[in-house]
Amino acid sequence: MKVVNLKQSILQAWKERWSDYQWAINIKKNFPKGATWDYLNLAEALMEQAMIGPSPNPLILSYLKYAISSQSCLPDKCCIAPQFDDFSRELCVKALLEIMDMFCHRLSCHGKAEECIGLCRALLGGVVWLLTGCAWYCERLRELGPSTSTDASLKGCQERLNNLLVSTKNRALVHIARLEDQGQSGATGVGPSWTNVEQALHRLTDSLSRMTNHTLTGNLEECVSLVKSIPTMLSMRPDPPHHASFPSVHAFIMLEGTMNLTGETQPLVEQLMIIKRMQRIPTPLFVLEIWKACFTGLIESPEGTEELKWTAFTFLKLPYPLVDLQQDFMDDVNIAFEYLLKLTPLLDKADQRCNCDCLSMLLQECNKLGLLSDSNTTNLTSKRAEDREYAPRMKTAENANIQPNPGLILRAEPTVTNILKTVDADHSKSPEGLLGVLGHMLSGKSLDLLLAAAAATGKLKSFARKFIKLNEFPKHISGEGSKSASVRALLFDISFLMLCHVVQTYGSEVILSDPSPSGETPFFETWLQTCMPEEGKTLNPDHPCFRPESGKVESLVALLNNSSEMKLVTYSCPLSVTTLSPTLFPSSDLLHPLPLSGKVCSMAICAVAWLVAHVRMLGLDEREKPQTMIRQLMTPLYGENTLQFYNERVVIMSSILEHMCADVFQQTGLALRPPMEGQEPIPYRNLLPAKEPIHESLSKQFRSVLWKGWVDSHALHLFESLLHMGGVFWFTNNLIKELLKETRQEWANRVVELLYSIFCLDTQQITLTLLGHILPNLLTDPARWHSLADPPGKALAKLSVWCALSSFSSHHKGQASARQRKRQREDIEDYSNLFPLDDTQPSKLMRLLSSNEDEPVVLSSPGDRSMSTSLSASQLHTVNMRDPLNRVLANLFLLISSILGSKTAGSHTQFVQSFMEECVECLEQGSRGSILQFMPFTMVSELVKLPALAKPKVVLGITDLTLPLGRRVAAKAISAL
Repeated sequence: MKVVNLKQSILQAWKERWSDYQWAINIKKNFPKGATWDYLNLAEALMEQAMIGPSPNPLILSYLKYAISSQSCLPDKCCIAPQFDDFSRELCVKALLEIMDMFCHRLSCHGKAEECIGLCRALLGGVVWLLTGCAWYCERLRELGPSTSTDASLKGCQERLNNLLVSTKNRALVHIARLEDQGQSGATGVGPSWTNVEQALHRLTDSLSRMTNHTLTGNLEECVSLVKSIPTMLSMRPDPPHHASFPSVHAFIMLEGTMNLTGETQPLVEQLMIIKRMQRIPTPLFVLEIWKACFTGLIESPEGTEELKWTAFTFLKLPYPLVDLQQDFMDDVNIAFEYLLKLTPLLDKADQRCNCDCLSMLLQECNKLGLLSDSNTTNLTSKRAEDREYAPRMKTAENANIQPNPGLILRAEPTVTNILKTVDADHSKSPEGLLGVLGHMLSGKSLDLLLAAAAATGKLKSFARKFIKLNEFPKHISGEGSKSASVRALLFDISFLMLCHVVQTYGSEVILSDPSPSGETPFFETWLQTCMPEEGKTLNPDHPCFRPESGKVESLVALLNNSSEMKLVTYSCPLSVTTLSPTLFPSSDLLHPLPLSGKVCSMAICAVAWLVAHVRMLGLDEREKPQTMIRQLMTPLYGENTLQFYNERVVIMSSILEHMCADVFQQTGLALRPPMEGQEPIPYRNLLPAKEPIHESLSKQFRSVLWKGWVDSHALHLFESLLHMGGVFWFTNNLIKELLKETRQEWANRVVELLYSIFCLDTQQITLTLLGHILPNLLTDPARWHSLADPPGKALAKLSVWCALSSFSSHHKGQASARQRKRQREDIEDYSNLFPLDDTQPSKLMRLLSSNEDEPVVLSSPGDRSMSTSLSASQLHTVNMRDPLNRVLANLFLLISSILGSKTAGSHTQFVQSFMEECVECLEQGSRGSILQFMPFTMVSELVKLPALAKPKVVLGITDLTLPLGRRVAAKAISAL
């Protein structure tokens, strides 16, 4: 009845020719009081009556304009998106455009979320209507030729469309309407959709090619660009940084090449892409930084195994992640190599170290993988050849005959495959055939070459598994002759030595990460877990595995003293020696030790393993006797019956024993053996200065790295030692203190990049500590708020977001490197109670976080939920809140929300602003599953109160637009801006 009365009032006003203010007075008398009469569809009723004739009714239009001017009614959907499609009535179209002019510059809505979504839909309809009008008039001009009135109408539609979309706020609201339309694609929607926009765009684009008015055509093309930019408005990145050096990329590559050669390719690719996206690094400079780090690693790596590992990383492993990083980016890789060619001193130094043309070999590998075209490869190779003519002569008489490591590594890759096939063959009838292969592997640096190639190509686990199988093989060889016993002894001994070398070079995770296929734990795995000394591993010399077995002591002693009797060697070795060690050694005559290393080197290794565990339990003054015993066991015993490949086995045995005993001898200040000319010390050992507090060592090393501007492999190993020694909290807290000391923006930004790369040593645990302990302490302690002032505060916010995103991304995909998995965890207890937030009204999320670990977390459907103070997208996505990282992120955002809602402002609120800005900068469009899903929805209305965050793009970036509730929250916040 109210609608009927409204129409009657309009007709009466027209008949009696009421003025606009008379109309307003009378309408207020006859209808209920209120701020507006939108619920009566006043604007729609007036519009309908005004557009009945061939031209608009000026009197009724004046009523509508008066209502809009006096804000008696808000511009309804019919005003923004008129239901009028007869564009031939140009006077009506002109009148509608004039009405649009009255409110397009101040579109806003302060009502409920549904009303704001209605505004979004109305704007989408307005875009469709204006695009349709532009297309209609373009087609008319093409059919009928130039016309002044048609030109004017087309220009009018174009100008309003431009005025509407030039506003970022309006484009953001249309973007929400587009997503709302997609979210309800299965429902019977009413009104225009994004499909209508695309259809109108297609019509308009087709017509533009035949336009003769070039000025108008240019303006229309700008409008088309604005419309097309709406779906990608969050993907538009700010300008890339102006600097050309990126320490975090350099340091991350150094860390992977030095410590994680065996790591899988996919986590490496993911981490590199995160760094590239967060820092907005252009692809050519990104690839250049990767190659710079590789060549630096080749130059500075210690001689021996480390040098071979770096060579394998550069030439075998790294080209493959580049293939996965981005498809069809040959031009970017070519540009990166062009830049690299200009770094002549770096390339010359690498060539000098490797004794070959490193760049040319790398170019060939990239060409094989399709990263470079043939023409570009030839061009770059020839340019480098010209440069090398002017380089210092790199080949001297001494190294002219030395084969370059890159060439050896590239040839070792197919050899690894061949060896795996050879070991797989059936050798039960003639096991002697295996000895030739194994003996060749032991000569020179063949073993290290093959292991490095296997590690870089992901075959090391398979390699180790084959040699564990080979280590078990002697059990199944039939025959008791001396020749058969020798073969059994050698097969066992060589495979045991190789496996020990693999563990010391690449970590026990290579062997222990995958269970044995047979289900039965092989001997070597048992011995490795219980007896083999490793860094950070505590051994118990009284463990049951070391207990003597009755009867075997006398048998083994008799066997070892009878140099001609070999048939029981493999029966008694090495578990017997492991068992006999505590019985034999304390009572043995040190001047006449048992000849454990004279035939089977693995026996000496097992004996020393027990001695190391034993020595660690003794005081410094009690260690002389067992240490002397260790030295004697390291001494080769050459004789007539030393068995085949004794010299080669002794070299590997000595290396294994030296690694085992290094820390034990370092503690007493004694040398394991006299220094030998030409033999390098164990790399990356004894890095910490003696008698210097670790806090000073950490600060000094970090200052050194900061001054240089990059992290080298030596520094990474030192930082890892400090992390292991001081613990995650001590390490992270002290480095954050170093960051907060920086008062210059340039240096603070450099610290962020360097710390981010250092934190990659153990991203997961360091992130939990940073976000769960250090930041809450800083944000809740008023006495420490001053330390969060810019620039260090903004730098800390950037670092926190980078760590959170990296950790969440790798954690979400289940990717953690073996290096991080094997570290002893310092689990943070009870993540739900890190800090109090609202004791009087515990929120749903806090109750959820503190739920019983054994009870399943059941979340109600989104429709059943109210907008509580803690409701976040993560709950609607049913994220597992028992996960430590998820708990820490949820708690951090609850703390941020409470800071924003408090009445106290200061450096801590500035930090929160910087944190959220960085989140938006780093996130990609469609950020479902990002760290922002833990942000309470109610926080959005608080964030837009901060001037720097009161931007439509920020609101779009921080809300989960895949959720209906997220779209409503975003629409409400943007509509009120």
